Amino acid sequence: MNKVIGTAVNRKDGWAKVTGTATYAAEHQIPGLVHGYLVTASIANGQIKSIDTSAAEKAIGVIDVFTHKNLPKVFTPANDFMTSKIYEARLPLSDDKIHYAGQIIGLVVADTFERARDAAHLVKVEYISQKPVVEAAKATFKEAPPQFGQELKFEKGNFAAGVASATKKLTATYKTATEMHAAMEPHAIIAHWQDANSLTVYEPSQWVSASQRTYAQLFGLPTEQVRVVTPFLGGAFGSKAFPWPHGILCAAAARELQRPLRVVLSRRQMTANTGHRSETEQTIRLGATTDGSLTAIAHEVKSYTSPVDVFTEGCTSVTPTMYTAPNLQLKQELGVLNIGTPTFMRAPGENPGMWALESAMDELAWMLKIDPVELRLKNQTKEHQRKGQPFSAKHFADCLLLGAEQFGWKDRPRQPRSLTRDGKLVGWGMAAATYPGLRAKASVKVRLLADGTAHVLTAGNDMGTGAYTVVAATAADALGLSVQQIHVELGDSLLPDGGMAGGSMMTASLVPAVMSACEQVLKTANVKTAQEAFATLNQSGRAAFEGTASSAPSDEAKEWAFQSWGAHFCEISIDEEIGRLQVTRWVSVMDIGRVINSKTAASQVRGGVIMGIGQALMEECHLDPNMGYPVVYDLATYHVPAHADIPRIQVAFVGEPDLNFNPAGVRGVGEIGITGVSAAIANAVYHATGKRIRDLPITPDKLL
Repeated sequence: MNKVIGTAVNRKDGWAKVTGTATYAAEHQIPGLVHGYLVTASIANGQIKSIDTSAAEKAIGVIDVFTHKNLPKVFTPANDFMTSKIYEARLPLSDDKIHYAGQIIGLVVADTFERARDAAHLVKVEYISQKPVVEAAKATFKEAPPQFGQELKFEKGNFAAGVASATKKLTATYKTATEMHAAMEPHAIIAHWQDANSLTVYEPSQWVSASQRTYAQLFGLPTEQVRVVTPFLGGAFGSKAFPWPHGILCAAAARELQRPLRVVLSRRQMTANTGHRSETEQTIRLGATTDGSLTAIAHEVKSYTSPVDVFTEGCTSVTPTMYTAPNLQLKQELGVLNIGTPTFMRAPGENPGMWALESAMDELAWMLKIDPVELRLKNQTKEHQRKGQPFSAKHFADCLLLGAEQFGWKDRPRQPRSLTRDGKLVGWGMAAATYPGLRAKASVKVRLLADGTAHVLTAGNDMGTGAYTVVAATAADALGLSVQQIHVELGDSLLPDGGMAGGSMMTASLVPAVMSACEQVLKTANVKTAQEAFATLNQSGRAAFEGTASSAPSDEAKEWAFQSWGAHFCEISIDEEIGRLQVTRWVSVMDIGRVINSKTAASQVRGGVIMGIGQALMEECHLDPNMGYPVVYDLATYHVPAHADIPRIQVAFVGEPDLNFNPAGVRGVGEIGITGVSAAIANAVYHATGKRIRDLPITPDKLL
């Protein structure tokens, strides 16, 4: 029997994507389809004095125009994360108030996209405007509310006493800019009502079963009367887990018209209406003895939300997991700005949190004249300092040591500005990476067919991370078949609930369920191998054997804390005359438990590193201080890395299967790759120049 798990398997979905046969949300072809275009507010704070839709209604091809004056009936859902959830608590068009620039104030429906777009510009709006608050310095702050049921304020020991006992003290403030998701696939939806009580939604959703429940609640339907279809997503990063206002409005308008309706957002509309990563201001205070032992850690954070919902960038979540200190203090504050609601973005909280913590640890290492790798090894914690639980299958030290060896860290010059190449300054930097091990309930059906293939069916989906391939490889390994014999169907709410493609949970949730379902189908067929089952099917004339199984967390979280670990090492060059920074070399080593597919796992780490390089060097969204609109509005004005910005990224994995976490021993890998990246680059900048950058992104003006 050929073993498949752990090997490099080519993507099952690759052929469909390169040939154009992969169907994304806006590409489904439905007879009678009509098109909607959003009307959005041009002020950031105030209310609508009047809205005149008469010219738009008379335009050629226009079918209807919806505003707050004629919004079809929509119910408020429970809005609970685990059952139903909408990204913005205020329902679209629910009143005449304006809370942020670009807020949806209308929808024009026409027979073509172009006619809907042109007519939307004919809607005339008068506002009663008030000065918006869009600058962080002008926000009013209060203590952040609990997140996922946990208080964000925390203290262990006595921080003041811990600092007082320290021989070395560091206080530094680190900032990050507002970031956009910038996925290749724009947000889009097709809502198709078969009748007034049966809805099919084609939408990029990271969790189709939750979206199904949410749309059912929004329109007062039994869950089984709603179907959500998402076979492919063109990137999401956290912004496509739940319905946004445009999706709710599209489904409501489609029901009113009894016509299938498509709404596709422009890039400009996405900057205001589909979330972002909040800017942050983080103050780290460290106390340490001369030998580098930490005596105290404080992490204080300010982030920003919108007037219509609450979202906190939980940066302090990583602090208790990284470095041990007898005195620990965490605090988060939340300010309200006239901006669209921020949301989850790859490693939400952990990514900006590690930027601050890992930058501070590097500063402390230089202050103490201790190697940054040695400082981290000395202070790594054996337990989660909030939960008081030991970590399961932790190999953080292996990540640091192997990364240092592969990078050649021992040859690092110990003084800033001591390394040059071709007239440019060269710097080496490193930082740790981490992300919690999360999993949820997932269900899978496996069918063995008489044609010698196995079909794996689940509503869990693939947002480009490799779930099709991971599921196929797992089933092939469990059934003793080749990957080519496995057919995978994902992303349809008619299938068993496969959980959420977010929080790095999909692989950790699905793989144990796939293994169990494969065992179940062989048991149903009363055979030990799939080949025996195929022979039985051919002899009996039956079409298939089926098996369904689920996997879910049990009591393991009462005993263990689950976390993935990693380390990044990078080399940069800087041309000081023009402030040009180039990342020239990169090594990442990760501990993620069992690696199911080495090829897609390494690809995920590389993707995280690339996204982190964008965060470190270029990604930044400013708001017009008067209008409140983002001044970046497309992929030309919002800069993300291109191929020329990225070096070869060397990825290695260490560790062992985390069998305390789940029966497969696998943890997620989608988000850990971005954590620590920006800090590694900023730490390399200090080594190259002697200049400490504490404000992202590190643009050329900060290097001149």
